[in-house]
Amino acid sequence: MRGKAGLVVGIAVGYVLGTRAGRERYEQIKTQWMKVWNADPVQKQVSKATDFAKSAAMALPSTLWDSAVKVTKAVSSKDTPGQKLDAAIKTGEDSVADIEKAAKKSTQAAKKSANAVKDAVDEAATEAADGRGGA
Repeated sequence: MRGKAGLVVGIAVGYVLGTRAGRERYEQIKTQWMKVWNADPVQKQVSKATDFAKSAAMALPSTLWDSAVKVTKAVSSKDTPGQKLDAAIKTGEDSVADIEKAAKKSTQAAKKSANAVKDAVDEAATEAADGRGGA
């Protein structure tokens, strides 16, 4: 299904760029694309992706900030300089794992969200091509 949408988009772009059919054909293609883009399933997934981006955008910086605070607290303790260094290194190592986990989680969620949008576009494009489009 992914290959279908890519192929359709590639053919459409190639046709628009390579044809001499003119503005009228371009407008027809643009109208069909807008029907697909504005289809309810596509917009629903776009909305989900947008909401995800807003929430995920803060997850990683929050983890980074929390890690920086932990390292700062470890360094500002009343221990000896060597103990402070050891505590900062240990806290930094622990923080790396937290940051890596948050980054992986954000990446996986972003991929899932992008795939959902792509699948919705594929489905709407197929429906529009079959003449079943609801938009």
